[in-house]
Amino acid sequence: MNMRYFERRKARIEIIPMIDVMLFLLVFFIIVTLQMIPNAGVSLQLPTASQTDQLPHPKFIVNVLPDGTMKVKDQVVTPAQLTAMFAADGNPAQTEVTIAADKTTAFQNFMSVIDAARKANVTDIGIAAQPVPDGQP
Repeated sequence: MNMRYFERRKARIEIIPMIDVMLFLLVFFIIVTLQMIPNAGVSLQLPTASQTDQLPHPKFIVNVLPDGTMKVKDQVVTPAQLTAMFAADGNPAQTEVTIAADKTTAFQNFMSVIDAARKANVTDIGIAAQPVPDGQP
């Protein structure tokens, strides 16, 4: 007589808890990655304009301080270094540059950034400005 007290069952892999763990890990890594992206800038008083458009996030943001100092990614650069940086990006026609100049910055310092971009054959140049608050001219 062959009696079985314990019935042998085929092993099953439960997939629902595995999906829960994978989604938790995915959310965790997304949050960690977003906090690793530097989102620092230079405090500037941007000029205002009545006609402003939202620009896509550019490859380079050049901050021009009131004393004429140029900063890219928290590094002080010269116009020659700017030209080299833009040229090293690869395809100058696809390089997007936004210039954020303080409203008290001399126009010559602003033009130095444009000259550096043009020497590197960059054609997609944006200018940062704040929209005029409603009710003001």
